[in-house]
Amino acid sequence: MTSLDPERPSHERADPPRTTPAPPEDTRAAAREAAAAAKVLGRQLGVLALGAARGAGRRAAGAAQAAGPAWKGFAHRIRARPPAAMPSTDPAPAPVATGTAASLAGRLRRRPWVAAALAVVLLPLVFLAGLVLYSFATLPPLGGVVPETGQRAITVEADDGRVFATRGVFQGQKLTAAEMPAHLGQAIIAIEDRRFRSHWGIDPRGFLRALYRNAIGGGVREGGSTITQQYARLTSLNQEKSLRRKIQEAFLALRLEATMSKDEILLGYLNTAYFGAGAYGVDAAARRYFGKGAKALTLPEAAMLAGLVRAPSQLAPTRNFGGAKERADVVLQTMVETGAITAAEADKARAQTITLRTPPETPPGTNYFLDMVSAEAKKLADAPGDVTVRTTLNLDLQSLAEGVVARRLDAEGAKKKASQAAMVVLNKEGAILAMVGGRDYEDSQFNRATQAKRQAGSLFKLFVYLTAYETGFNPDTVLVDRPIQIGDWEPQNATGRFKGAMPLRSAFAQSINTVAAQLADEVGIPAVIATAHRMGVTSELPNVPSLALGSAEVTLLEMTRAYAGVLAGTVPVDAHGVHAIRGAQPQPLYLRAETKGGTAIPTESRAMMLDSLQAVVDGGTGKAARVSGLPVGGKTGTTQDYRDAWFIGMTPDLIVGIWVGNDDNSSMNRVGGGDLPASLFRDFVQRATAQLAKGRKRPSTARGEAARAEPPPAREVSSQPNASSGTAATVRGVPEVIDTGTLAFRGRTVRLAGVEGEGGALARQLARYLRRREVTCMPATEGPGEQLRCQIDGDDLASLILTAGGARATEDAPADLLAAEEQARSERAGLWSRR
Repeated sequence: MTSLDPERPSHERADPPRTTPAPPEDTRAAAREAAAAAKVLGRQLGVLALGAARGAGRRAAGAAQAAGPAWKGFAHRIRARPPAAMPSTDPAPAPVATGTAASLAGRLRRRPWVAAALAVVLLPLVFLAGLVLYSFATLPPLGGVVPETGQRAITVEADDGRVFATRGVFQGQKLTAAEMPAHLGQAIIAIEDRRFRSHWGIDPRGFLRALYRNAIGGGVREGGSTITQQYARLTSLNQEKSLRRKIQEAFLALRLEATMSKDEILLGYLNTAYFGAGAYGVDAAARRYFGKGAKALTLPEAAMLAGLVRAPSQLAPTRNFGGAKERADVVLQTMVETGAITAAEADKARAQTITLRTPPETPPGTNYFLDMVSAEAKKLADAPGDVTVRTTLNLDLQSLAEGVVARRLDAEGAKKKASQAAMVVLNKEGAILAMVGGRDYEDSQFNRATQAKRQAGSLFKLFVYLTAYETGFNPDTVLVDRPIQIGDWEPQNATGRFKGAMPLRSAFAQSINTVAAQLADEVGIPAVIATAHRMGVTSELPNVPSLALGSAEVTLLEMTRAYAGVLAGTVPVDAHGVHAIRGAQPQPLYLRAETKGGTAIPTESRAMMLDSLQAVVDGGTGKAARVSGLPVGGKTGTTQDYRDAWFIGMTPDLIVGIWVGNDDNSSMNRVGGGDLPASLFRDFVQRATAQLAKGRKRPSTARGEAARAEPPPAREVSSQPNASSGTAATVRGVPEVIDTGTLAFRGRTVRLAGVEGEGGALARQLARYLRRREVTCMPATEGPGEQLRCQIDGDDLASLILTAGGARATEDAPADLLAAEEQARSERAGLWSRR
């Protein structure tokens, strides 16, 4: 009989070489022998497949001959004929084999259902054997895949050092064997592969256990892949989910075990695995979640990281801290079961507090600012590796800006057909303290503060008047508001009327178009363009007479920085969002230098311009922007058909630019710069000034703290209601919740001052929070009604409810409650998560 293996004599085909199982202490030798056995098995499966194919061909030919009307008689003649007389074209087999094959063939012909059953059994085996051979033939080299890492990781800090966002993919440092904490490796082995130290790369027992638990659990609850298989997949295979990939994964695992030690495989796996939130490798994950290297991980932190590798996106602590903590407890229990730690050590680890270095999720509204800062940081320090960027963003002002924009648009946007707004807040040095690029980042990532170019309208008159003041005009210079024509252009006032002679101060305050056109014609449009460019406008400005009235398209940021130059006295002001960039080394990659002196605006011209800007707010088109007790200057801008409405205003410390309009450039319902934009400015500035004066810090979302409002001033109250004033007395007890703004104390109903309550699920959550806890309520204001401010454990209850997004603040709510609502809006907490 001819051998199918040309390298071996035919008499050796009956008994394949035996492999002696490796002793448990020598897994590498065992793995090599297993790999050799796998090769022999592959060759034998090939022989079986070839034989099965030949047998199937013969059976198919017999079936074709037996077809037709004479099938019964033909079959009878074949059964009656002696086997030796049957013609055959095959080589003569051995006598015993011939009799056995003929007997088997006869039985199959007499029982065709047996042949069909054998075909059903054998064909899948033949297919599987072929798939194994194909998988082995197409096996990729070890380490042939480098995981896609994407952009580098950026950790973003606010101006006070608080981390509030991350972007990109974290790489961290590659751990060495000496740097890996013992409990980290023990945790991974306990939860992912208990028999890691004893198997050869594949673990049939573990696979069958996972198969059984998944079957009784009704879903995938446990994986059957070993750590070695997972490492092989991460470094050598793609993420295709197929039987072929699983077979290749098993082959590669055997090869890894034959070439690497167990500790090397474990270390490589920890340096490669994905731990969620953009962190590849355990050191990157430790820095991403806990702000420390992997060497410094505590036992509960190591258990939390070990629990992430099964479902990193779902269990990432930044997204699902509760789920990650529950999974960490499971890891600790498995470590006890495997003897890695004692039960007492596990209990002690569970009792320790795990603190995240970053907030649970990036506040949605800050993403407009983050997009801008990411691009700016890349230009300033395009170095490889993870970086930390200290920005200029003031989280208190950012939260306030987002809140006032959302609140004002919610209240008036639909009625006035205004769907979008943008806001930029700068200091005199050009640092961007807050930025709102639109109503909702999740709906649209287009930044209307930096990317949208819209006609500036009368906002552009700043450059006309400043040029005029620098060439000899002054606020008391009188020009006549009258019909004029410059070439083919005839400018008109918004009112359609003319006021006659008036000083420039009044013409600027009332935004008289004909006077601005006359001034621009007098000083020359090229001079106006030069002034605008000198002050930081980078957009293209056409040399046409209508430029005086803002026919050019500009961005909100460049116009805001131009107005900031008037306040600073030096132009151009460099609007910036990055203060410093740090990498792995102690030396900063970038550190913003002291503000360099630009071109100074002549002192007298600057003073005249500031005087004119203040006149706009004191008695001109910007009266709605007035803030009691605070000097304010600014300028309104409105374009044709009310397509754009602007207001840029300034206080001694801040420059605030605001735009309101629609993305489709449709007209609003008679909304000018003195309407919604000026009101937004007032809403923001009057509370921002008080906030900055107090120096109050917004609660850190990373610590999960609630906002603490200042308690209402203590008042003497009687134990009985005051009949003369109608004021409610102090109420104390365990309340029932009617809604999130209304409580009941033994039948007495109390409404929380400044809170517009919500029912349903939010009310039930509040009821669970207050269960069996005492609440103390005191009158909020003098006057009738049951409006009270309540406290629980020293915290203001109304502020806690609004910060958690459990209710809306009323229009007349105190500033601290409005700020609490704005924080909830910016973080999409509670009811705002549904918007």
